[in-house]
Amino acid sequence: MCLICDRIEMIKSETNPYFVKELETGYVVIGDHQHFKGYTLFLCKQHKTELFYLDKEFSSKFMNEMVLVAEAVKNAFGAEKINYECLGQGDAHLHWHISPRRMGDIESYGNKGVGPIWWYPMEKMYNDANRPTEPELKELKDTLLNELNKLI
Repeated sequence: MCLICDRIEMIKSETNPYFVKELETGYVVIGDHQHFKGYTLFLCKQHKTELFYLDKEFSSKFMNEMVLVAEAVKNAFGAEKINYECLGQGDAHLHWHISPRRMGDIESYGNKGVGPIWWYPMEKMYNDANRPTEPELKELKDTLLNELNKLI
């Protein structure tokens, strides 16, 4: 079974605590770990492994909605820059990682805290200390939902 499909089933059964909002082509969820405060995922409703496997109309709408989610993340969490990733080597189901970035948000070597996310040690990024508490998660979700609703 697919991890993203599992998460979507949790949304449908109202048991996914990270769920924020359903859009036409996907689901907006707050990331499990929040080293980059406001880290969000946009999960495609269709179980496809590549963007070119989506029909043209759905693909276009999916991309447009991802951009809308990114704008909401920027507005909600005061990002200086947004990083977008659609990888799929681990979870092949199409999904976007939307990471709000700020100067100095990673420890880097002589680069004033700037650089790609993968420069930050994974054991730090995915440390349990970066999991939001229930009140923090509620605040993240409410803040993002408010911004999404303004844009829709």
